Amino acid sequence: MTASLEVSGLAFAYPDGHQALFGVDLTVARGERVALLGPNGAGKTTLVLHLNGILTGGAGTVAVAGLPVNKQNLAEIRRRVGIVFQDPDDQLFMPTVREDVAFGPAASGLRGAELEARVRTALEKVGMADFAERPPHHLSFGQRRRVAVATVLAMEPEIVVLDEPSSNLDPASRRELADILRSLDVTVLMVTHDLPYALELCPRSVILSEGVIAADGRTQDLLADEAVMRAHRLELPFGFDPRAVSVPF
Repeated sequence: MTASLEVSGLAFAYPDGHQALFGVDLTVARGERVALLGPNGAGKTTLVLHLNGILTGGAGTVAVAGLPVNKQNLAEIRRRVGIVFQDPDDQLFMPTVREDVAFGPAASGLRGAELEARVRTALEKVGMADFAERPPHHLSFGQRRRVAVATVLAMEPEIVVLDEPSSNLDPASRRELADILRSLDVTVLMVTHDLPYALELCPRSVILSEGVIAADGRTQDLLADEAVMRAHRLELPFGFDPRAVSVPF
């Protein structure tokens, strides 16, 4: 089976000369949930922006479901790779929830009953179907984040990329989002500093540090490796022992 994501030798420098990536190799299989960990400045955002062609022009290659990320494939790549931003208000701009979720598929040419079905299905997947006619700014932060996930799911993506999905969520909203992410039949790449959340949701983690993949393995094993954690400026919450947590994978 073709991998959902294949990154090979990816290197990138910004116009000011700052080299952010130094040759990243990463393969993510269809249906995997993988956490992308690393300290600030490691290159995580730069890597993510290559996945749907926002950044291009460096060395190496990126392919999504076997399709090269290049100018010719840009529209299809951006349908296949959905990015859920850290702040849902960066993603929600229409008068109602339904219109926000419909925006992407409508822009791709979907109309009528097919569009409505796509919107309804996406909202049902995140438990927000009853809020379709509500203005997004009247929702709680956790509800807005779920709607932001729905806007991506409405495009029927190959990969959902989540940027700090647990940030600013209360414990109940955090758990609700975790339940949703576990239920999705898509590949998930989760960029996070919330290491317990990574352990809860992602069987596998990769650590990006100084522009390269410094470690790749079972999340529980990486978080329990004190030398690896210290070397890459990753710290668990006080008193949290990943070896004491029972994970379902």
